[in-house]
Amino acid sequence: MAAVVLGTALTTADASATTAPTTSAYLEDSAVRDLSKYCQACWRNARLPLDRWTDCTQQVFVRLLERVETDKWAALLKSDGEEKREFLRAIDAVKKRTQRAKRPAELSADVPDFQNKSESALREQREAVRLAAAAVLSDRQRSILDLSAEGWAVTDIATQLGTSPERVSDEKYKAIRKLRHHLRVDG
Repeated sequence: MAAVVLGTALTTADASATTAPTTSAYLEDSAVRDLSKYCQACWRNARLPLDRWTDCTQQVFVRLLERVETDKWAALLKSDGEEKREFLRAIDAVKKRTQRAKRPAELSADVPDFQNKSESALREQREAVRLAAAAVLSDRQRSILDLSAEGWAVTDIATQLGTSPERVSDEKYKAIRKLRHHLRVDG
């Protein structure tokens, strides 16, 4: 909602500046431009991804619209009042939130891309692992790997099997090592 208000205010300011330039519209327009440039410098210094800069700047303006009167925006960068502190807090909050956001990880060259494999090839690999597990793993090791594949945490598996997490972790490591050796995946 605040972004719509900001967009409307900027559009109105641009329209009034082209038809009848007033001091008020010019000050608001230059204030928005100056604040945007300041934000961009902050995003560059924080090494935020370039494709996020516009969104981050918009979030800062939304926060400013909520907390600072627009007629005080022109003085934000020149004064040391509460408005400037609020502006800096907004920048800091948006910067930290963006830095903490999860970034998608790139696949490295040595990690197989399972999305591009055919369904039949994946089925064959899963069957080979299932047969190898039946051949070389104990029932306990197979159950640990099955639960782990279902997303169970080591501590939860330990509780389920009535043993310690260290024991489960050790059994899981040994089971994976046995499978890798049996399937000749050791590198």
